[in-house]
Amino acid sequence: MRVRSLQPIVPREPRFRSCLGLVLVTAAVGLFGNVPVRAQQTVGLFLDDPRSFRGYTLFAPQQSSTTYLIDNHGKLVHGWASSFAPGLSAYLLEDGHLLRTAQYGPGGASKFNVGGAGGLIEEREWDGTPVWDYAYSSILHRQHHDIERLPNGNVLLIAWESKSSAEAIAAGRSPSFLTDGELWPDHVIEVEPSGATGGVIVWEWHVWDHLIQDHDPTKDNYGVVADHPELVDVNYKATVGPASGGADWTHTNAIDYNESLDQIVLSVHGLSEIWVIDHSTTTEEAAGHAGGDSGKGGDLLYRWGNPQAYDRGSEGDRKLFGQHDSRWIEADEPGAGNILIFNNGRNRPGGNQSTVDEIVPPVDVSGDYALDPDAAYGPSEALWSYPANPADAFFAQNISGAHRLPNGNTLICDGPSGTYFEVTPAQLTVWKYVNPITGSVPIVQGQPATGNATFRVHRYAPDYPAFAGKDLTPGDPLETRSSPFPIPGGEGATVPMTGSRVTPAGDWIVVEWDADSCQAYDYNLIFGPLAAVSILNVNGSECGIGVSGVYDWQGVPAGDLFFLIVGADDTGVYESGWGADSSGAERNGPAASTLCGTTTKDEALTCP
Repeated sequence: MRVRSLQPIVPREPRFRSCLGLVLVTAAVGLFGNVPVRAQQTVGLFLDDPRSFRGYTLFAPQQSSTTYLIDNHGKLVHGWASSFAPGLSAYLLEDGHLLRTAQYGPGGASKFNVGGAGGLIEEREWDGTPVWDYAYSSILHRQHHDIERLPNGNVLLIAWESKSSAEAIAAGRSPSFLTDGELWPDHVIEVEPSGATGGVIVWEWHVWDHLIQDHDPTKDNYGVVADHPELVDVNYKATVGPASGGADWTHTNAIDYNESLDQIVLSVHGLSEIWVIDHSTTTEEAAGHAGGDSGKGGDLLYRWGNPQAYDRGSEGDRKLFGQHDSRWIEADEPGAGNILIFNNGRNRPGGNQSTVDEIVPPVDVSGDYALDPDAAYGPSEALWSYPANPADAFFAQNISGAHRLPNGNTLICDGPSGTYFEVTPAQLTVWKYVNPITGSVPIVQGQPATGNATFRVHRYAPDYPAFAGKDLTPGDPLETRSSPFPIPGGEGATVPMTGSRVTPAGDWIVVEWDADSCQAYDYNLIFGPLAAVSILNVNGSECGIGVSGVYDWQGVPAGDLFFLIVGADDTGVYESGWGADSSGAERNGPAASTLCGTTTKDEALTCP
């Protein structure tokens, strides 16, 4: 057996000492000492597989007024504070600005105080300096859920508008479907920013201009619903949720823009459909049935998910169940041009279960969305889908989202539980993180993860233009821990770490370290082949070796190995740093060993 250290030592010496907790010996198996009972991990980073797409993840917890940016190791890179909770989306723009919605409801807008309510758009510089605010909230209308920055700098937003019971009945709405005494159909506006707090509405589209009904021939919009898939049945309503007969009828929860098509896709929760509309129209054309590149004005160009909504199918033909976050896959991502949808799956046949579905809208030779007479819009099945295994292990009854990453993986947000995870095309989970923020207070690791819901999340590549010239030095994890976990040993320790051979062959070693000064909750011993010491490649471990400061390491396998002793917290999720190299940088960087269940390294807390 060979024995080596980062400091010169005599080979085969009976005792040797470490530098910053690193000793090179033959490794071992066994347990010794007082091993504490570990708590269960509840929040933070659970998994970071090398197959995960490297980048920075942006999220805005629903109960917090702060938007966070973390790295793949779950460490805080940046944050933006606000005076308002989100309402509900947030985006990082290419210029490094944060664009977010906010819950803001003066001017009598409390009547729109339901899920997704916003009312204010905020744009902030990287350092939080206000750039632009735009309020769209009154007794007549209120922004909600989502926004979209256009290439020209304008912003699309979704909003409710108030229609009285009399207006709704005149449009053909059945009085029995007016349980709230009014109706809030959705509309879309495009706002050109003006000054620091203003904007000009330069384009708008209203679902109210594109209705059909077969309830009352004496009222407006009367016709055969199945003959007009380009129009919306004002009497179709969901069986559950906010749109089941209440004022919040359509409850659109997502908007996305396709520049090459000049089209908008909307996720219409109340009808369990996605709609595509033409953005190339003027406002006047958008209110009618002709004009624009499509020649169809503001009528629906495409719809998918629930053919019952236009009388061209049954419940068995339904594909979407209260979905969220419909978006085109970007041009530089696998599946470009397809539409990705978070299908919440509430009341799905066979039980409540969520999926992420990728579809390819069919187009004809002229480039229009294909639709056969008397048939529903295709496709009949998704091109790709992510279900859990078993399927009912994944169910997000509301909010949530997903987006495709440049390496072909898909980042998914299980909104109600605040769980973000990344899956490969083969449906393998390679990254998982649970939001540790509830309100403005971090959750203590091991405590229940409650109140941490998140509308959706976004992952940005390291070369995303927003990060040019920015300080992306990672800080600590957002969650708090119940005990420190510093590096034991080192030259400055009261009792430097030592190892004593019990047998000449070196297959039994007693390791001692300063467990009083370091006071970690527990310690792990991790090791690897001596040939890989230059890159600190560890591949074996002895977990939970106790806090007595002595470990009886027996059954050492043959071969030359190196080992480290690292501190651990009370969940076993976090490990201490590994010490500094000759340049003063953290050995092996920020990545945790992932041995003994650890997912996160905290190199900030160290012993001398």
